Amino acid sequence: MKKTFLVFLLFVGVKTMSFAQIGTSLQFSNIPFWGINYEIKERFKPELRLSTDAYFENVSVEIIATYDILDKEDYELYAGLGGRFPNLSGFVIPVGIYLHPFQQKNFGFVFEVAPVFGAESNLLRGSLGFSYKFDLKSSKE
Repeated sequence: MKKTFLVFLLFVGVKTMSFAQIGTSLQFSNIPFWGINYEIKERFKPELRLSTDAYFENVSVEIIATYDILDKEDYELYAGLGGRFPNLSGFVIPVGIYLHPFQQKNFGFVFEVAPVFGAESNLLRGSLGFSYKFDLKSSKE
């Protein structure tokens, strides 16, 4: 999995890298997950998510891409599309909000609703959690 993410980063252009940040989140629900995303030009976020609270043989992967519909100083409203496999496989349509209530905007909270449409069954997942953005811009200065 680390190799896949590294290859992804290598294929992103140098110009895009100057406007990008890496972030992570941990979200809790009946189907909890940990995610790592790569924010491009402050609006578009491809994200890799792994299920948590599961035995290794039951770990599922989600690959999604979200777009910030509203990108304000204290919050970001987003929507996206992706897929989930092998458990509860199907299409995922995440809609959520990142809240950054503190002066330091790297840490915040995330609230998300995501319908999962699959071959076996459909479900609506609601989750809440924490998010953190690693500030790549300041590390380059």
